[in-house]
Amino acid sequence: MPDARPDAEPQDALPHPDADLGALAPFRHRVFSMLWSTWLIANLCMWMNDVAAAWLMTTLAARPNWVALVQTAATLPVFLLGLPSGALADIFDRKRFLLLTQLWVAGVGTLLALAIFAGVVTPPLLLLLVFLNGIGLALRWPVFSAIVPELVPRAQLPAALALNGVSMNAARIFGPLLAGAIIAALGSAWVFLLNAVLSAAAAVVISRWRREHRPHPLGREPFGGAMRVGLQYLRQSQHLKGVLLRIAIFFFHSTALMALLPLVALQIEGGDARTFTVLLAAMGAGAVASTFALPRLRQAFARDHLVLGGAGAQALSMAVMALTSNVWVGVLAMLVGGAAWLTTANSLSVSAQLSLPDWVRARGMSMYQMAIMGSAASGAAVWGQVATWSSVPVALGLGAASAILVMTLAIRRWPDRGAMEDPTPAGPLPHPEVSTPPASGHVLVTIEYQIDPARAAAFRALMDESRRSRLRQGALGWELLSDINDPGRFVEVIEDASWTEYLRRFERVGVADAALRERKLAYHVGVEPPIVRRAVRESTARGGRMSFGPG
Repeated sequence: MPDARPDAEPQDALPHPDADLGALAPFRHRVFSMLWSTWLIANLCMWMNDVAAAWLMTTLAARPNWVALVQTAATLPVFLLGLPSGALADIFDRKRFLLLTQLWVAGVGTLLALAIFAGVVTPPLLLLLVFLNGIGLALRWPVFSAIVPELVPRAQLPAALALNGVSMNAARIFGPLLAGAIIAALGSAWVFLLNAVLSAAAAVVISRWRREHRPHPLGREPFGGAMRVGLQYLRQSQHLKGVLLRIAIFFFHSTALMALLPLVALQIEGGDARTFTVLLAAMGAGAVASTFALPRLRQAFARDHLVLGGAGAQALSMAVMALTSNVWVGVLAMLVGGAAWLTTANSLSVSAQLSLPDWVRARGMSMYQMAIMGSAASGAAVWGQVATWSSVPVALGLGAASAILVMTLAIRRWPDRGAMEDPTPAGPLPHPEVSTPPASGHVLVTIEYQIDPARAAAFRALMDESRRSRLRQGALGWELLSDINDPGRFVEVIEDASWTEYLRRFERVGVADAALRERKLAYHVGVEPPIVRRAVRESTARGGRMSFGPG
């Protein structure tokens, strides 16, 4: 039976931005301050764990391949579990999920310490436990990224993300220093034991967060379907693909300096391990200091101007480090490089966060993290090989030149259009009423438009936007049919995996989607609204058949 009601409603008003946009404004929110402290602890534990595990491996097996495998074991879980962890964080209670990751890391740290105290740790066992610790890190990052927008007003999100960068860079400075001091005084086992205690303490802090989890009335999204929708959202989001392209280009090139920094430190006059530590600390200090300039920079420059400027400053830092033998010049260059790193990463992280609706946020940010880790890992391998074939200064020089060239080409080829689709929910939409919802089978929805044939080309172009919108919301398929006998009649067809998944799309309609609906309706010239029909594909012995039911 035809239904004259289209499948979306007009948009709600946009939220009012918060007046305080200062760099430290998010700390005015108690819950943000509380969870930020747990994020700082988590980053400290990560850096301490990396240092202690690498040093322990040198005492167990001094061969370079075993030592290099420690870093592989720590980062591999991000590639294997990036999207699955994002899907889990979007499906389950995010507070409990974050709490579980901290308890997981605490448990692994305890096992590592006990294995060392018992004298049973071996290179393979160490790699296994480092890998298990990496699982906790891989699960934690997407859920924390998805939680941050809940804690502060939308206008303060850039500052909140910058403060997260501060915690990471502060941990980069103090984590290795603290781990080194404990290893020298007590041994590696005590580093892992301290990590376990700190992670457990962070879990206690998280448990005090009074977050009310409201189960979705449609139930949990299927795990496989959640991953499919996450990938599908990325494929249909031009904005998000542009962000991932830029962050991948930046980290592919900037990682050259980080990967080769131990060798760069040795080329400094009188360079040794302490020189390496000083240069690394200078980079972290530059990143922390740049946080206070970010609010003004964001107001003064467009996103791509900041990204290109950050790439340029990072390239300058790399070029200077390739040429200098003076430690103080190197410190100044690393300060600039750290500021460029945080400015670029923050600009792109904010751009990704603001474009993602909450229902897919963890999946989107997990793919953002995968782009960072994948480009950094491949960049380290590429620039390390270039340095092997030539020299460290040549590799850094080529990396600096390539960074500017490739980023400039990417921004010109895929420019930031300035306008970002508003992911704010359009409000509760009425579900279609049916006497007996289908228990199984794919659901197909058809919407019939009658338009002026003279405007058919413009309507087809608009319907391409509709295709991307429907697929971003999770539809399995989409197509547009035109009537051979009536050039003004078009039928939009949307396919969903089930009746429940069809209803989920009602929950995912954003302000931009509602505005798109109004633009489509403006083309309709029929006396009645576009006719909506809903059908279920039923499986039969001979194949499939369409069964139409009441709207």
